[in-house]
Amino acid sequence: MSAPALFDRVRAIALQLPEVEEGTTYGTASLRVRGKFFSRIREDGETLVLKTDFETQDFLLQAYPDIYYITDHYKGYPYILVRLSAVGADELREQVERAWRLTAPKKLVAQYD
Repeated sequence: MSAPALFDRVRAIALQLPEVEEGTTYGTASLRVRGKFFSRIREDGETLVLKTDFETQDFLLQAYPDIYYITDHYKGYPYILVRLSAVGADELREQVERAWRLTAPKKLVAQYD
């Protein structure tokens, strides 16, 4: 799958969630909810930066090191890097929705539920 097609998978999932907006961050395609960043494609076109919480970050890094990783740049921040070519559709959907839920206002999440 080509690099643009990889992010198209993410975009299709995210745009099903309320009030998701497309934009750019650091020169690459990104996703926001009510102006707050929760995901972007990295410059390599194959890696997704995704908001998470530290507990989930630790779990994913240990349980699925072939899919999830972080670089020194992201240590200490609530983000995880996702190898889009390695992640399954259901897992990707779950993590994109989790990132949206962590970023969206509580009222918007409650309305969605």
